[in-house]
Amino acid sequence: MTRTAGFSAYITVTAAYWAFMLTDGALRMLVLLHFHSLGFSPVQLSYLFVLYEVAGVITNLSAGWIAARFGLTSTLYAGLSLQVIALLALSQLEPTWGISLSVVFVMLVQGLSGVAKDLAKMSSKSAVKILAPADGGGLFKWVALLTGSKNAIKGAGFLLGAVLLAILGFVPSVLAMAAILLAILIAVILGMPTGLPAGRKEAKFSEVLSKNRNINWLSFARLFLFGARDVWFVVGIPIYFYAVLSDGSEAGNRNAFFTIGSFMAVWTILYGVVQGYAPKLLKASSRTKIDLLQQAQIWAALLIPVPAVLSLVVFTAQEPSGVLTGCIILGLIVFGGIFAVNSSLHSYLILSFTDAKRVTLDVGFYYMANAAGRLLGTVLSGLSYQVGGLPLCLATAGFMVLISYVGVKQISSGADHKSTGA
Repeated sequence: MTRTAGFSAYITVTAAYWAFMLTDGALRMLVLLHFHSLGFSPVQLSYLFVLYEVAGVITNLSAGWIAARFGLTSTLYAGLSLQVIALLALSQLEPTWGISLSVVFVMLVQGLSGVAKDLAKMSSKSAVKILAPADGGGLFKWVALLTGSKNAIKGAGFLLGAVLLAILGFVPSVLAMAAILLAILIAVILGMPTGLPAGRKEAKFSEVLSKNRNINWLSFARLFLFGARDVWFVVGIPIYFYAVLSDGSEAGNRNAFFTIGSFMAVWTILYGVVQGYAPKLLKASSRTKIDLLQQAQIWAALLIPVPAVLSLVVFTAQEPSGVLTGCIILGLIVFGGIFAVNSSLHSYLILSFTDAKRVTLDVGFYYMANAAGRLLGTVLSGLSYQVGGLPLCLATAGFMVLISYVGVKQISSGADHKSTGA
């Protein structure tokens, strides 16, 4: 495959992933804010996303094998198609249904969306290993660009979802996103360049579980890293800000939706920008894999005190205030910057630890752990907020970051991790 063909395939895969993540971010914000305004409790809101994350755990285990057997384009197209179906299904939600029926229905649709998201993610991340140039830190640069831009796009999706809910309402917003994503899916199918592997029929499902010690410990660290983010991100912060910003009127709700969506969007966009900038920040082109592993351990340690200090600040303040809200925002932005560097290093390390033959299997296993972390964080977000409010959410995040750091420290720089250029 020529460099030009590889780059064209990379651009097409990235564009498809962008489109998907825009709708994914918008859908999450639409569901969260719409059902909170209907009176759902924090625990009930977290239930809405539980099957989404459970589906991610199962999908990533199987998707790596499916891609290895049938090819990366098949899983990418399947992910985009299932997201269109999920959006159309969600538009059928009836406002006259009771809370229990609504929760079950939305959980099922979100589960389908979770399958779609992880099919698309695994396909896109695996494609980078196949397509990226091997020299000059190309792998780290390409994966950082894909991951960083994806999160910036998802952040824009948070804002888009909040704005659409305020202007169009729930059902028209969902139908509009389905129509746009369907058009993009058709364009991607018609315009996909060659360059991605077609699959190998001898791939066995038993190959999914990794025997590489480094991949297993990195996956363990990833699980708790993303659990530490979602334990405050999924329910805690949006509901805390809603309680502070909304007076319960329709106009107050609209203003709260816009402000919450704006914060979530800006946080995620900044997180994505830092992810994309991480190779330059770390001077990756002049570092070995061992150097970058050491950086992963350093940056994991730097993240530990941030949520712990924030938890103490919020707990001590007792009552919401403008100063407290400013401290929370500043602290979460610091968390996001350090978290982004950690995430970018993880995304590079998983691709450096695997090889082209096993890439979809190892990436699928790794993102299974990622999804398990999001699942754990999602469940704990609703529970910890209901039990102890935002301080407990943040304290739990601090504990999970500490466990993630322990996992990174277990990764070996020995014989199975040879020192070759990044």
